[in-house]
Amino acid sequence: MQLEDYFDFLADNDIRLKGTRVGIETVLYDYIYDRKSPETIAHTYPTITLEQVYATIIYFLHYQGKVTQYMADWLQYCEESERQFDENPPPHLVKLAKLKAQNRQII
Repeated sequence: MQLEDYFDFLADNDIRLKGTRVGIETVLYDYIYDRKSPETIAHTYPTITLEQVYATIIYFLHYQGKVTQYMADWLQYCEESERQFDENPPPHLVKLAKLKAQNRQII
C-alpha cells in the first residue's frame, strides 16, 4: 500500500481520508495547532483510525511544503468565510438577535 492510498484527492483544496468525510486539514489542525496526540485525534473522530491519523501526519512530513500551503489556503478560506458571515449574517440570525434584544428590554 502506498501513502496516497490512504486519501481521496477530490480537488486541489480537498483531500480526505479515504472512506470518510474527514479532511486532512481536520487532523493536521488538531495535531499541529492544538498539539493533540494521534491517539486523541483518532478518539475524537470515530470514523477514522489511528493508522489514518499517522498516515496523514506522515503525508504532511513527506510533502511538507505542499501541505503547508494547503493548510494556509484552508485557514485563509476559513477566515474569509467567517468575515463574510459576520458582515452578512443569515436573516434568521438577524431576527433572533432582534428578538433577544427585545427580550432584554422587557426584563
